[in-house]
Amino acid sequence: MVKAVRNRSMWKASEVSDLKKRLLPMLGHTSGKRSAMTCALKCDNACAKGVCNTSDNNYFRDIVSAEFSRRNMLGVSGAGMVALMFGGGAAAASGSAAGLAPAAKKGFGSGNASKLKFAGIDGVANTVDDVVVPKGYNWEPVIRWGDPLFHDSAEFDPENQTPESQAGQFGYNCDYLDIIEIQGSNGKRGVLFSNHEYTNENIMFPPDMDISQVRKTAMAAHGLSVVEVERKGKGQPWKYVRGAKLNRRFLMDTEYELTGPAAGSDLLKTKADASGRVVLGTQNNCAGGTTPWGTILSGEENFNQYFKVSAPTDEQRRYGLTNTNPSRGWHVEEPRFDTDTPDGKNEDNRFGWIVEVDPFDPTSTPRKHTALGRFKHEGANVTIAKSGHAVSYSGDDERFDYLYKFVSKDTYREGDKKHNMSLLTEGDLYVASFSGNSPANQIDGSGVLPSDGAFDGVGHWIQLTRNNESLVPDMEVDQVLVYTRLAADKMGATKMDRPEDVEINPVNGKIYVACTNNINRTAAQADEPNPRANNRHGHIVEMTETGDQTSTQFAWKLLLVAGDPEMDESVYFNGYPADQVQPLSCPDNLAFDSAGNLWISTDGQPGTIQRNDALYRVTMEGPEMGKVEQFMAVPIDAETCGPVIHDEDGLVFVAVQHPGEDGSWDKQRSLFPDYLPAGTPSGKGGLPRPAVIQMFKGKNGFVGR
Repeated sequence: MVKAVRNRSMWKASEVSDLKKRLLPMLGHTSGKRSAMTCALKCDNACAKGVCNTSDNNYFRDIVSAEFSRRNMLGVSGAGMVALMFGGGAAAASGSAAGLAPAAKKGFGSGNASKLKFAGIDGVANTVDDVVVPKGYNWEPVIRWGDPLFHDSAEFDPENQTPESQAGQFGYNCDYLDIIEIQGSNGKRGVLFSNHEYTNENIMFPPDMDISQVRKTAMAAHGLSVVEVERKGKGQPWKYVRGAKLNRRFLMDTEYELTGPAAGSDLLKTKADASGRVVLGTQNNCAGGTTPWGTILSGEENFNQYFKVSAPTDEQRRYGLTNTNPSRGWHVEEPRFDTDTPDGKNEDNRFGWIVEVDPFDPTSTPRKHTALGRFKHEGANVTIAKSGHAVSYSGDDERFDYLYKFVSKDTYREGDKKHNMSLLTEGDLYVASFSGNSPANQIDGSGVLPSDGAFDGVGHWIQLTRNNESLVPDMEVDQVLVYTRLAADKMGATKMDRPEDVEINPVNGKIYVACTNNINRTAAQADEPNPRANNRHGHIVEMTETGDQTSTQFAWKLLLVAGDPEMDESVYFNGYPADQVQPLSCPDNLAFDSAGNLWISTDGQPGTIQRNDALYRVTMEGPEMGKVEQFMAVPIDAETCGPVIHDEDGLVFVAVQHPGEDGSWDKQRSLFPDYLPAGTPSGKGGLPRPAVIQMFKGKNGFVGR
């Protein structure tokens, strides 16, 4: 796929101007949570465009209002009303109003039973270009953008990057992250997985670089990486191993197998793939998950921005494809990204899936699972229910979109990896419907708690597919899975405030959903699971399945309504005194430590509470339940991604994405993570490099800085 590029002398100044204009749109856009640059590059200014979900699904406030009117006429209690609507699942919800936690001593303490002891740091201003960690902790990179993975990989040379060199190096803008110990290594060897969400050509490449080479090198900086790591022993920091046998880069010409009921559908067939079963590449991968059988899942998210389409169909509009030219111009290099050409017909349908990778088999073919549905997957996380079925949860990261669940047809077999890797190929797909239990007039868009002291209620899972068959009227199973958003629209799912990461607490088995924000929700559209109009700060939903995770009913409550208590009276931290927590905004990725404490990484705080994005711990049990403590902050313009909490090992990891995003080649805003002397030219390494970093007990700060 990599071809010879034109000589730089053939490149025209007009092409530079055109590229810059298309890579730097909407710089005056300030209505969202991120910087204008991040909005443009990460999601193609989704918040500035029309809402994709124009369905007439009821906001559940309307349903509850009608039910309360009827209840008042009949003299039915609130709990009784919910029971009438949802049956036995109401019992857990009716008693879920959280009382206030006892007032705790002012200051920052330790999470309940956590093995990581630290004093929470103060928030860091959004102008600081540094990683800030607690007193007594150190940080250092594990691997950075451009680090060579193979023995024959080129050394990182920012002034002379090529598609070929990038193909052998760690990619750009790492997002989902996990580090898994290799069995039998006594904790000394492991494998690191990370995906690479998107690129920022403005700060990656010198301005005189050939435009075709810019595009092709940026394409090679997308995808996935698997890298072996090693250390001296447990509790010690990791270092990546160049040339290790498990090292692998997944590029835009890597073959992926389509699995499940939609594989082979006419909707997935292209000129290059008449079978509809083989896709080249993965793109815009966001969060992910690690399965109980040791494979990695990665979610294809804002794929729409890579495709050119002149006259989008209703289905394409629902997925955010518009008739604007895609800024990165991949369609110029590869016609398959131009849906107006025969090469591009149906190509957009081949992205938006959950990808599964076996990091321990460098010869394996990665797969895209159609049974889990196609939408803007933030990620996917799998648990094994008591029944033995694999259950996967996934959020669709778009304003007013939905939360999904998949239940496998077959059951998990301990130690049978080959069988278990088939579990996501066949099963039942569901979408969530939420209902609150408070009077509608108490859910007014202000975010102020209703009279029962909590935002809570019940819900049910609406089934979309069963045993490879559609349950959606007038849609075949392949249509349901390729156009899952439209199927969920038809079935009346609840519109949420950008449901992103969904994680299962390994201690209590409950499900936690990060709803990052939704500035487009109006007061009239507020409902109990999404109670704030102009929701700039986001919230976290806690769900308790009725029975095991295969249940079709659940109880729910809002665990956390984010924001700064000094600026917003609607903030709520599971009843913990709001003036005794560290403020946070825009929860994005979630993780848990071994004690079941929740860890939250943020994406957008510089634009909401004027603090760098960060990683927080929330105590989940005991007298300090709901207490929020900040563990670290990332540098200027950066996002905190993919947190991994190995508290039993004394280690915390994050992927630092898009540091210095608002800079340019000649005026870089960040020098993370190498912090070379001020004034070092970008071509000599004086530029930001997205990186995976680790934090551990030791001298404060990165000793190599």
